[in-house]
Amino acid sequence: MKYLPIDSKLFVENRKRFVAKLKPNSMAIFNANDMMPRNADAPHFWRQNSDLFYLTGIDQEETILILFPDCEIDKRKEILFIKRTSEEIAVWEGHKYSIEEARAASGIQDIYWLDAMPVILNLLMRHAEHVYINTNENDRYYHEVPYRDLRFAHRLMKGYPAHSYQRSAPIMAALRVIKSETEIVLTQKAVDIAGKAFARMAKKVKPGVWEYELEAEMIHEYISNRATGHAFEPIIASGANSCVLHYNKNNEQLKDGDVILLDFGAEYGMYNSDITRVLPVNGKFTARQKEVYNAVLNIQKQAKKMIVSGTERQPYEKEVGKIATEELIKLGLLKQEDVAKQNPDAPLYKKYFMHGTSHFLGLDVHDIGNYYGPKFAPGMILTCEPGIYIREEKIGIRLENDILITENGNIDLMEKAGIPIEADEVEALMK
Repeated sequence: MKYLPIDSKLFVENRKRFVAKLKPNSMAIFNANDMMPRNADAPHFWRQNSDLFYLTGIDQEETILILFPDCEIDKRKEILFIKRTSEEIAVWEGHKYSIEEARAASGIQDIYWLDAMPVILNLLMRHAEHVYINTNENDRYYHEVPYRDLRFAHRLMKGYPAHSYQRSAPIMAALRVIKSETEIVLTQKAVDIAGKAFARMAKKVKPGVWEYELEAEMIHEYISNRATGHAFEPIIASGANSCVLHYNKNNEQLKDGDVILLDFGAEYGMYNSDITRVLPVNGKFTARQKEVYNAVLNIQKQAKKMIVSGTERQPYEKEVGKIATEELIKLGLLKQEDVAKQNPDAPLYKKYFMHGTSHFLGLDVHDIGNYYGPKFAPGMILTCEPGIYIREEKIGIRLENDILITENGNIDLMEKAGIPIEADEVEALMK
């Protein structure tokens, strides 16, 4: 990994919080992500399972964690299995964790090579009553490919059908949504790096430059600052592309008079940032572009005031919709009389602002958490990203900041990093 080592105290504490939520006499099992094949003998870029990393800090494939806090067998309360290394593996794949290094990274003392897992698992299953299996239950995810945790769960239930099987996902969602001080520091680092990338790209933007050239500038800044790389496929969208929400071909040439929307994020220490900014390609917004830009910025400023402890998610989104509606009326895109007659289940503002305002941020960009349940609480990090997209004018404006909720309000991590957002500020940055 490129990032600096993370204190194992974070993962020790995360495990304590997790096992405290288990039923008596329960065992929980977590698997590393698969190495997914691409073509020929090449795999896709590998990234660790976020839940396994949250509990261990181990950033390596073919890793399994077993937690069994009530186990009667000595030294079997938490066990880590890692890939056996060798001289040959070192030659072909490079360095892998030694057992001593895995202990230091995770704080787990009982560590074995992976080939010892079947025998030890079989023994532990004889003593456990409940088994917690880990599945991807992100609200936005639907799987067609059976991933490693899921395949493992199917084999386990087939081999040990009499056990009681439970879900780890609800526990993990409740824990991961509240960030510790160390997690906040790591997220701020990811934000700071994204801010440097934005400043670098802003100085490069001008007519004739290609979108992918900006992506190259972004990657340079990431790697130079120990980021793993992109938090997600970046959106570098100029002209009409700025109105395509998930555009990521990044292969068009920037044209004089257009705007360019940059939606991107850095990943540092497995934690992510998510930022969106819009720049005028020629360095100066037109009157209309600035009018739309300031409308979106006002929506964001009003929305940020509501990202505080005690706010309920669904009423918050509805209130942001009302603010957006007012701005769209001012822009001449909606009429007051039409809004008065609109179907409340299909509000008119959605024609120009069709996505939600906020999502959780953490080990995943669209991090796990209950989007329909508990109120906002201290320790949560949410994005705030209103937008207005006018396809007929080729103006797409989205402004996104990452907001940490505290006991005393909130902290804008982008503001803390000094990332400009006012229209005049971004014009000045381009100079």
